[in-house]
Amino acid sequence: MEAGTMPRLVLPTHVVKQDQTPMHQHRRLTLLRRVLNDDSPPLRSRVAAALVLLYAQPVSRIVRLTTDDIVDDGTTVTVRLGDPPSPLPAPVADLMRCYLAEHPNLAYASSRSSGWLFPGRQAGQPMHQTSLQDRLREIGIPPQRGRASSIRQLVLQAPAPVIAKAFGYHDKTTMHLATEAGGTWSRYAPGDHKR
Repeated sequence: MEAGTMPRLVLPTHVVKQDQTPMHQHRRLTLLRRVLNDDSPPLRSRVAAALVLLYAQPVSRIVRLTTDDIVDDGTTVTVRLGDPPSPLPAPVADLMRCYLAEHPNLAYASSRSSGWLFPGRQAGQPMHQTSLQDRLREIGIPPQRGRASSIRQLVLQAPAPVIAKAFGYHDKTTMHLATEAGGTWSRYAPGDHKR
Protein backbone atom coordinates (compact mmCIF):
# COMPACT_ATOMS: atom_id res chain seq x y z
CA MET A 1 0.00 0.00 0.00
CA GLU A 2 2.84 2.38 0.81
CA ALA A 3 4.54 1.68 -2.55
CA GLY A 4 1.29 2.32 -4.43
CA THR A 5 1.12 -1.16 -5.98
CA MET A 6 -2.00 -2.08 -4.06
CA PRO A 7 -5.16 -0.10 -3.29
CA ARG A 8 -5.76 1.03 0.27
CA LEU A 9 -7.14 -1.83 2.33
CA VAL A 10 -9.55 -1.18 5.18
CA LEU A 11 -10.47 -4.07 7.44
CA PRO A 12 -13.84 -3.91 9.16
CA THR A 13 -13.73 -3.75 12.94
CA HIS A 14 -15.10 -6.72 14.79
CA VAL A 15 -17.59 -5.57 17.38
CA VAL A 16 -18.61 -7.95 20.13
CA LYS A 17 -21.86 -6.88 21.70
CA GLN A 18 -22.64 -8.05 25.18
CA ASP A 19 -25.92 -7.34 26.89
CA GLN A 20 -24.88 -5.12 29.78
CA THR A 21 -28.31 -3.82 30.65
CA PRO A 22 -28.83 -4.27 34.36
CA MET A 23 -31.10 -7.05 35.44
CA HIS A 24 -34.09 -6.32 37.64
CA GLN A 25 -33.35 -6.02 41.36
CA HIS A 26 -35.64 -8.96 42.16
CA ARG A 27 -33.71 -11.20 39.72
CA ARG A 28 -30.35 -10.14 41.20
CA LEU A 29 -31.52 -10.97 44.73
CA THR A 30 -32.91 -14.32 43.55
CA LEU A 31 -29.52 -15.20 42.03
CA LEU A 32 -27.72 -14.07 45.19
CA ARG A 33 -30.04 -16.17 47.36
CA ARG A 34 -29.40 -19.20 45.12
CA VAL A 35 -25.61 -18.67 45.30
CA LEU A 36 -25.78 -18.59 49.09
CA ASN A 37 -28.12 -21.55 49.57
CA ASP A 38 -27.32 -24.00 46.76
CA ASP A 39 -24.33 -26.19 47.67
CA SER A 40 -24.07 -27.87 44.25
CA PRO A 41 -21.96 -25.22 42.38
CA PRO A 42 -18.25 -25.04 43.23
CA LEU A 43 -17.45 -22.88 46.26
CA ARG A 44 -15.02 -20.75 44.24
CA SER A 45 -17.77 -19.80 41.78
CA ARG A 46 -20.24 -19.06 44.58
CA VAL A 47 -17.82 -16.72 46.39
CA ALA A 48 -17.02 -14.84 43.17
CA ALA A 49 -20.72 -14.59 42.29
CA ALA A 50 -21.50 -13.14 45.71
CA LEU A 51 -18.84 -10.43 45.22
CA VAL A 52 -20.27 -9.56 41.81
CA LEU A 53 -23.91 -9.53 42.87
CA LEU A 54 -23.47 -7.86 46.25
CA TYR A 55 -20.54 -5.47 45.81
CA ALA A 56 -20.64 -4.78 42.05
CA GLN A 57 -17.08 -5.91 41.56
CA PRO A 58 -15.83 -6.60 38.04
CA VAL A 59 -14.35 -10.04 37.50
CA SER A 60 -11.03 -8.41 36.52
CA ARG A 61 -10.77 -6.97 40.05
CA ILE A 62 -12.04 -10.11 41.81
CA VAL A 63 -9.29 -12.29 40.35
CA ARG A 64 -6.67 -9.83 41.70
CA LEU A 65 -7.85 -10.21 45.32
CA THR A 66 -5.44 -11.91 47.70
CA THR A 67 -6.11 -13.81 50.89
CA ASP A 68 -4.68 -10.77 52.71
CA ASP A 69 -7.59 -8.71 51.34
CA ILE A 70 -9.94 -10.81 53.46
CA VAL A 71 -9.80 -10.03 57.19
CA ASP A 72 -11.63 -12.22 59.70
CA ASP A 73 -11.48 -10.99 63.30
CA GLY A 74 -13.71 -13.78 64.58
CA THR A 75 -16.92 -11.74 64.55
CA THR A 76 -16.76 -9.81 61.27
CA VAL A 77 -15.30 -10.70 57.89
CA THR A 78 -14.24 -7.73 55.75
CA VAL A 79 -12.96 -7.53 52.20
CA ARG A 80 -10.65 -4.75 50.98
CA LEU A 81 -12.34 -3.42 47.87
CA GLY A 82 -11.82 0.24 48.70
CA ASP A 83 -11.37 2.35 51.79
CA PRO A 84 -12.57 1.37 54.36
CA PRO A 85 -12.80 -2.41 53.95
CA SER A 86 -16.36 -3.62 53.37
CA PRO A 87 -17.97 -5.97 55.89
CA LEU A 88 -19.54 -9.11 54.49
CA PRO A 89 -23.08 -9.91 55.66
CA ALA A 90 -23.35 -13.10 57.72
CA PRO A 91 -24.31 -15.56 54.93
CA VAL A 92 -21.57 -14.26 52.62
CA ALA A 93 -19.08 -14.19 55.50
CA ASP A 94 -19.85 -17.85 56.24
CA LEU A 95 -19.36 -18.69 52.56
CA MET A 96 -16.02 -16.85 52.54
CA ARG A 97 -14.88 -18.61 55.74
CA CYS A 98 -15.66 -22.00 54.16
CA TYR A 99 -13.75 -21.03 51.02
CA LEU A 100 -10.73 -19.83 53.00
CA ALA A 101 -10.74 -23.01 55.08
CA GLU A 102 -10.66 -24.99 51.83
CA HIS A 103 -8.07 -22.67 50.20
CA PRO A 104 -4.88 -24.63 51.10
CA ASN A 105 -6.37 -27.74 49.49
CA LEU A 106 -7.02 -26.26 46.06
CA ALA A 107 -6.34 -28.44 43.04
CA TYR A 108 -3.26 -26.63 41.74
CA ALA A 109 -0.32 -27.35 44.02
CA SER A 110 1.75 -24.65 42.30
CA SER A 111 -0.73 -22.00 43.44
CA ARG A 112 -1.16 -23.01 47.08
CA SER A 113 1.33 -20.54 48.48
CA SER A 114 0.71 -17.72 45.97
CA GLY A 115 -1.70 -15.77 48.18
CA TRP A 116 -4.28 -15.23 45.43
CA LEU A 117 -7.86 -15.65 46.57
CA PHE A 118 -8.59 -17.22 43.18
CA PRO A 119 -5.30 -18.87 42.13
CA GLY A 120 -4.78 -19.86 38.52
CA ARG A 121 -3.16 -22.87 36.92
CA GLN A 122 0.16 -21.10 36.39
CA ALA A 123 2.37 -20.87 39.44
CA GLY A 124 2.09 -17.53 41.20
CA GLN A 125 -0.63 -16.22 38.87
CA PRO A 126 -4.29 -15.51 39.64
CA MET A 127 -7.09 -17.17 37.76
CA HIS A 128 -7.66 -15.57 34.35
CA GLN A 129 -10.72 -13.33 34.31
CA THR A 130 -12.20 -15.11 31.29
CA SER A 131 -12.01 -18.43 33.14
CA LEU A 132 -13.84 -16.96 36.13
CA GLN A 133 -16.45 -15.32 33.89
CA ASP A 134 -17.04 -18.70 32.23
CA ARG A 135 -17.43 -20.36 35.62
CA LEU A 136 -19.98 -17.73 36.66
CA ARG A 137 -21.95 -18.20 33.47
CA GLU A 138 -21.91 -22.00 34.01
CA ILE A 139 -23.78 -21.51 37.29
CA GLY A 140 -26.23 -19.05 35.70
CA ILE A 141 -24.70 -15.74 36.84
CA PRO A 142 -24.27 -13.11 34.10
CA PRO A 143 -21.23 -11.18 35.42
CA GLN A 144 -21.67 -7.90 33.53
CA ARG A 145 -25.42 -7.65 34.03
CA GLY A 146 -25.15 -8.67 37.69
CA ARG A 147 -22.48 -6.04 38.34
CA ALA A 148 -24.47 -3.35 36.50
CA SER A 149 -27.58 -4.15 38.53
CA SER A 150 -25.66 -4.15 41.79
CA ILE A 151 -23.88 -0.82 41.28
CA ARG A 152 -27.12 0.89 40.27
CA GLN A 153 -28.82 -0.38 43.42
CA LEU A 154 -25.88 0.70 45.58
CA VAL A 155 -25.90 4.30 44.26
CA LEU A 156 -29.62 4.49 45.00
CA GLN A 157 -29.05 3.46 48.61
CA ALA A 158 -26.08 5.71 49.44
CA PRO A 159 -24.33 8.78 48.03
CA ALA A 160 -22.31 8.06 44.88
CA PRO A 161 -18.99 9.38 46.34
CA VAL A 162 -19.36 7.05 49.33
CA ILE A 163 -19.99 4.06 47.05
CA ALA A 164 -17.05 5.07 44.85
CA LYS A 165 -14.65 5.18 47.77
CA ALA A 166 -15.94 2.02 49.46
CA PHE A 167 -15.89 -0.18 46.36
CA GLY A 168 -12.97 1.23 44.39
CA TYR A 169 -14.88 3.08 41.67
CA HIS A 170 -14.18 6.54 40.25
CA ASP A 171 -16.41 9.34 41.60
CA LYS A 172 -17.55 10.39 38.13
CA THR A 173 -18.59 6.85 37.26
CA THR A 174 -20.81 6.47 40.30
CA MET A 175 -22.25 9.99 39.88
CA HIS A 176 -23.16 9.17 36.28
CA LEU A 177 -24.76 5.88 37.35
CA ALA A 178 -26.66 7.60 40.15
CA THR A 179 -28.05 10.13 37.70
CA GLU A 180 -29.04 7.37 35.26
CA ALA A 181 -30.72 5.40 38.05
CA GLY A 182 -32.63 8.44 39.28
CA GLY A 183 -30.73 8.80 42.54
CA THR A 184 -31.61 11.62 44.92
CA TRP A 185 -28.15 12.29 46.34
CA SER A 186 -27.33 15.14 43.95
CA ARG A 187 -26.73 17.67 46.74
CA TYR A 188 -24.50 15.45 48.86
CA ALA A 189 -21.11 17.02 49.57
CA PRO A 190 -18.38 14.43 50.16
CA GLY A 191 -15.61 15.04 52.63
CA ASP A 192 -15.11 15.79 56.30
CA HIS A 193 -18.16 17.53 57.82
CA LYS A 194 -16.86 17.73 61.41
CA ARG A 195 -15.74 21.35 61.07
